[in-house]
Parts: sequence; structure tokens; C-alpha cells
Amino acid sequence: MGSEADRYPKRQFFHNNNLFFTLKMLFLLIFTNLVTIFIFSSLPFSLSSSDPPHTHLFLHQETISHLLQELNSTKSKLFDSYSLIADLHHKINSTNFLVRDLVIDIIRERKLSLPVDEEADFFGIPPTTASLSDELKLAILPHKLPLGYSPRMASDEIYPPIGAACLRFQKELAQYMTYDIGGECPMDDLFAQKLLLKGCEPLPRRRCHPKSPIGYVEPTPFPDSLWATPPDTSIIWDPYTCKSYQCLIDRKNFPGTVDCKDCFDLQGREKRRWLYDRGLDYGLDQVLQTKPAGTIRIGLDIGGGSGTFAARMRERNITIITSSMNLDGPFNSFIASRGLIPIHISVSQRLPFFESTLDIVHSMHILSNWIPDAMLEFALYDIYRVLRPGGLFWLDHFFCQGPQLNQTYAPMFDRIGFTKLRWNVGKKVDRGVDKNEWYLSALLEKPMT
Repeated sequence: MGSEADRYPKRQFFHNNNLFFTLKMLFLLIFTNLVTIFIFSSLPFSLSSSDPPHTHLFLHQETISHLLQELNSTKSKLFDSYSLIADLHHKINSTNFLVRDLVIDIIRERKLSLPVDEEADFFGIPPTTASLSDELKLAILPHKLPLGYSPRMASDEIYPPIGAACLRFQKELAQYMTYDIGGECPMDDLFAQKLLLKGCEPLPRRRCHPKSPIGYVEPTPFPDSLWATPPDTSIIWDPYTCKSYQCLIDRKNFPGTVDCKDCFDLQGREKRRWLYDRGLDYGLDQVLQTKPAGTIRIGLDIGGGSGTFAARMRERNITIITSSMNLDGPFNSFIASRGLIPIHISVSQRLPFFESTLDIVHSMHILSNWIPDAMLEFALYDIYRVLRPGGLFWLDHFFCQGPQLNQTYAPMFDRIGFTKLRWNVGKKVDRGVDKNEWYLSALLEKPMT
């Protein structure tokens, strides 16, 4: 069958060529190295052929000695550089230790400054959950998803949404979560609302039943319910000073400062609100006329008291959700009894609506200078977020000190980006003219683009 060389003559040819090429390259490498040695061992300058041989040898030795001295000097400098780098590395490590100790001291001081029952890290998370009750753990700690990892959530667990501030008040939170599972919830409406107002919002869910009123009857049919006082048997009166709606109606006749003092008297001032347009008081119909008919359909009233703004809008086939707190009065229950939609959230809460969905947002008195400037600006941006392009923000009787209006609040509204449709300013005199307090009413529009 022939030899390997016979079967693959080309392979033998290439093998011989490669061997020849390798020998050739080896020769060139040796020759090049010899030339290099000769060049670098030569004198740095040419000598005359007339110089004697011993002079050549002496200069050659002197050159080598000089090169050795330079090499030793370079090695010494390199060693010094290594020493300097090592010293810098040591100092950096020492600095890192000092910074670490400083951070530990700051954290220790931060913890020592907190009450014992509020000890937490900078985010309000308790250092351990060992002290939490089983019910509280179920309410606030994460739960594994039954079907495993969810691409929509990018997680295999879900956290119950509660306010971060809840964990700053562990004792109160534990009290709130103490009850008989499946039984009747404690009568702690005011206690829960104080937690909410301190930033524990939303509160964790509970597994108990709220107390039911005795003698409950069906509500007044709509639309008569809009201006009817509900029966006293419609709610639980335990949390409130007044024990009947008639007491709430009459308290406007007694001295003392109460939030929304005459809000429950539907046949009094509430009946006349937003029907007339003059100065700071804007009329509903005049505001609605700024937009094409029928384009204001849904909205929100922030801090809407007993729901009269929503009632007036409902008469015009506009649906308004009213946020309100139960400040020594059953405001949310009263709003619902009128056939309107209440929502029990504070002004600090992020509005529970998707962006660009509402036609109008209204707020009377609640958004004012009692709110810290940064929080107010966040709230105004949130209103801008939920309004659709062309949506209206009706700021109704915003109050502040005289200098604050132009120095703080007017620039704030400009930064947010509303377009001013109406802007009216007037003196607030209910606490005396010497107070230099002012009202601002404004109708603002979110730009279309």
C-alpha cells in the first residue's frame, strides 16, 4: 500500500521545508544576539586606530564600571519606591480602620439617642424580629409566593405594604396588632389614626371584625342621601366626643376650635358652598366652564371634610373621591352615608391613583403652611402626577404668612409647572388683622404637552 511518505508526499515536503526554516531562524537568532553583545560591549565613542591596545581595554572597563554604578543607583531608588508604597499602604489601612471605628461610633450614638422601644437602624427597621408577636410577623414580614418566582414582580416573595414609620413605633404597633383572631377588633379607631398621622401609613391588615352598630338601618336612597342627615344608628360613637349627629350639628354654636366645625350641618353654610363666584370663592360652574363640556368626569377632593364638594359635583354627574380624617367626628362614615366615596388617608400619603388619570383635584384649607415645605412640594408634584394633561388643580383658600407667599409658595408652584388660569390673594382676618395671614385661591392647569 506504500509507505507513509509515498502516500503523503506533500506532507514530507512541508516537513523538510519547516526543518530548514527552523534551522535558518535559529542561525539568525544566534547571529543577532552576537551582534547585540558586540555593540553593547563596544565603546560609547570611536577611538583612533593609533591608540594603543591597553587604552582600549582601560576605557572599556571604565564604561562597564559606570554602567554598574548606574544600575546600583536605579536599584536603590526602586527599593526606596517600594518602601514608600508600603508606607502609603499602611497609612491607607490605618485610615480605613479609623473610618470604620468612626462609623461604628456614629451608629452607636444614633442608637443610644433612640428610646429603648424605638431602637432601630437608620431606616427604622428593628435589629431583630424576635420580640415581634406572631400576628405582627404575619402582618409585616414577607411571604413566599405559592407558585414560586414571579417574573412580573422579579421576586419569589411579597412584602405586605406598611409605612416605614410603623417600625419606629414598635410598642404602639404591637398594641394595634393585639386582638383575638377572628373575633371583634378593639375599639381603637383614634389610636390607629394617631399611628397613621405619625407616618405609620398604611397600617398593617388585621384578622378581626370591626364592631357593628346596634339597630343599623338601610341608608337613605340616592339622590336624597346627598343632603340628608343619616340616623345615629348608622355608626359606632365610642371614639367621639359627640354621641349623635345632632350634637355634631349644634357644636358650631359653642366656643372652641374644632376642625370643620359646621361641616355636619347640611342645611347651613355647607348648602351654599361653591354656588357663587366672587374673589377667593370660586363657583363650581365657572370652574367647569374653563374646560369643554363633559370633559371633567372624575377627580379627588383632598381633605374634603364631610363631602359637600363631592356632593355638588355628583349633582353635575362628576364622580369625586373624598379623602378625610376622622378628627373627633365620623367624617368618613358621614361621606359614605351621602352616597359618596370616602378614602381614609392622610395628606402625607402618596395618592393611590395611576399617573395622568384624574380630570380635577380640589383641596380647601388642608394644603397650607402647616405642612413642611419639602413635604408640601412632594404633595404638589404628586397632584401633578395624577392629573391628566389639561387636568385642573383647584387650590381653595390656601393660607400662609404674608412674606411666605412670594418668597416660598409662588416660586414652588412655578417650579412644579402648572399653568395659572386664575390666581386670587386676600387677607385672612378670622384670627385678627395683625397676624398678617393671607389666603390664596388658584385654578391651575396641567399643560397639555
